Amino acid sequence: MNENYKTIKELADELGLAKQTVQYHIKFLPTENRQKNNSGSIVLNLEEQKFIKKRLTKIKKVQPTENRQKTDRKSTKKNEELSVNSLLLEQIKDLKNNRDKQLENKDKQLLQMQNLLDQQQRLALQDKKLLDEYKSEINDLKALKMPTQETEFKHLDNQYKDEVNALKEKLENLQEQIKDQKRIEEQEKPRKWWGLWRK
Repeated sequence: MNENYKTIKELADELGLAKQTVQYHIKFLPTENRQKNNSGSIVLNLEEQKFIKKRLTKIKKVQPTENRQKTDRKSTKKNEELSVNSLLLEQIKDLKNNRDKQLENKDKQLLQMQNLLDQQQRLALQDKKLLDEYKSEINDLKALKMPTQETEFKHLDNQYKDEVNALKEKLENLQEQIKDQKRIEEQEKPRKWWGLWRK
C-alpha cells in the first residue's frame, strides 16, 4: 500500500493515543470513498490524517509515545472527554461567530428593505398628490361648461332648422314673385277678341 496511507492503529501509535481515540475522531470524517488495505483494515489518506491531528492538537498537545503509554485507561478516558469538550466549545464559539455575522447581515438587509419601503411610500404619496391635482384641473375644465355632445347636436339641429325655414321663406317669396310676374305678363299680353268671351 502507498506510504501516504496509514491504518488506525499506525496513526494511533504515531500520535501515542489509544486506537479508540482515533476511531472516535474518524466518525467526523465523510464516509464516502473510505479505503481499506489488503487485510480489510480502514486506511486514512493524508488529508484524513491531517484532519484528525488538527482536531487533537486543538484539544491539547500530543505527549511523546513513552509518556502516553504510562498513563492508565482512566486518565486516557478523562483526557479524551476533556478534548472532546474543548473541541465542542470551540465549535460552539465558531457557531456563535457565524450566527453573529448572519445576524449582522440580516440587520443590514432589514435596513435596506426599510429604506426601500420609505422610498416607495414617498413615491406613492407624490403619485396621489399628482392625481389629486389632475382631478381638480379636470373639474375646473368641466366647470367652464364646455358644450357636451347633446348640446352640440341640439345647436346644430336648431341651426339646420333655422336654415331650412329661411330657405322655405325664400322659396315662398320666389313663388309669389313668379306668380306676380305671371300676372303682370298676362295683363300685358294683348287680348284677342275671341278670348274675351271665355272669361
